[in-house]
Amino acid sequence: MSNPYVPVIARIERIIEETPDVKTFHLVTAAGKPFAPRPGQLAMLSLLPVGEGMFSVSGQGEAHLEFAIKKVGQLTTALHEAEVGQAVGIRGPYGNGFPVEELQGKDLVFIGGGIGLAPLRSLINYCLAHRPDYGELLIIYGARTPADLVFKEELFRHWPQAPGTAVHVTVDAGDAGWQGPVGLVPALLEQLNPRPQGKVAITCGPPVMIKFVLQALERMGYRDDQVITTLERRMKCGLGKCGRCNLGSKYVCLDGPVFTLGQLKALPAEY
Repeated sequence: MSNPYVPVIARIERIIEETPDVKTFHLVTAAGKPFAPRPGQLAMLSLLPVGEGMFSVSGQGEAHLEFAIKKVGQLTTALHEAEVGQAVGIRGPYGNGFPVEELQGKDLVFIGGGIGLAPLRSLINYCLAHRPDYGELLIIYGARTPADLVFKEELFRHWPQAPGTAVHVTVDAGDAGWQGPVGLVPALLEQLNPRPQGKVAITCGPPVMIKFVLQALERMGYRDDQVITTLERRMKCGLGKCGRCNLGSKYVCLDGPVFTLGQLKALPAEY
């Protein structure tokens, strides 16, 4: 029996500079894609001798996985300093992922902030690849400045051209070249005011953004089972053994990171 803690060795096939502190890495193995995750699932990436960390899979192709990673610590800094061809350990997939079957036939409202668009991107692209299964898609996204917007090619070209898809992008502070909305994501959400009938709202971003997004959705009349978000907890093993990510009886690496608002309200208020 193979050891689940031992990673598969992949290599960096491509690096995309999304923002000054976010890069997207395409990883492949000698056999192609390391595994085929569901949208919203996670993977543990490792670099010797630095360490390993859990990251959302932001996308995938026929032969590679994609990870959008923000430089915030020792491991992410080492990844940002890596070059094409660098070996990277990978193991997974972990977590439950988004409930793609339960979302079929519904209109979806995606609400993201900063690097929080990474896990949402995996679901957005899945819905577009299976377009007949899903209703209208509304994408609301924001970042601190125009320079901090990730996945610009998709935000401003690909997604707005997709059938039944609307994209609204805002920034906290514009610059000389910015011609879009200026303001916080929850304010833009309330301005657009998507009615809850037949919809599910899916949000991911900074905790303070999520807090006010959830309050806005509640004022709009969204039920707890119509709101989905993801949790970020420090996950060390990914197998539910170390206990670092537990919330009450739940483990984020096993039972999450995707939860409905109703499920979150049943957990201890530690998140």
